[in-house]
Amino acid sequence: MEIVTPGLANITLFTGAALILLLVPGPAVLYIVARSVEQGRFAGFVSDLGIHSATLVHVFAAALGLSALLASSAVAFSVVKYAGAAYLIWLGLKKIFGPAEPLDIEGQMKRYGHWRLFRDGFVVNLLNPKTALFFLAFLPQFVDVSRGHLAMQITILGLIFTGLGFLTDGCYALAAGTAGGWLKRSRGYLKFERYVSGVLFIGLGVSAALAGNGKK
Repeated sequence: MEIVTPGLANITLFTGAALILLLVPGPAVLYIVARSVEQGRFAGFVSDLGIHSATLVHVFAAALGLSALLASSAVAFSVVKYAGAAYLIWLGLKKIFGPAEPLDIEGQMKRYGHWRLFRDGFVVNLLNPKTALFFLAFLPQFVDVSRGHLAMQITILGLIFTGLGFLTDGCYALAAGTAGGWLKRSRGYLKFERYVSGVLFIGLGVSAALAGNGKK
């Protein structure tokens, strides 16, 4: 089967536009920063992997036309939107009001397992309808209709976006994880860390519930 691309010019324009959008922090970036500060750089990278694994789901959904269905149904949009917002808020409330996390032998806060980090990142982005709507509105602008195979072109653009997103969000994880290591040497930060992270997650949930269609 022949691979049909949108053309070098369109791919170049798309890459530049995608990088600009990805460098502006959105809910996914803030989630990765929170995990990196809380648990270190590797935790941020695992969360990054989970988030962009969900991005692939949105890419293939867009290619199959499922994003168009989501955009045309107010009920479907509302259900997914508020489910994702509720999940973020639940993470924040659990962090603030849940039992204090025990310390391990080295005096550090108990760490979430890799699967938990991956799963939370995946769910946060999978239940973000703005990601699906973003692909619906953004990707078709760089498709060359004259080349045909629109689903394949959309998939290629989506894969490029996912790869760029993984790299740029990984840079945020690296920077935030480095800063987090410094912060965690502060006893004051250790005392209030649960409230900082909890408020951040709740803020992400509220912004996701109130925001209109836009960048992920």
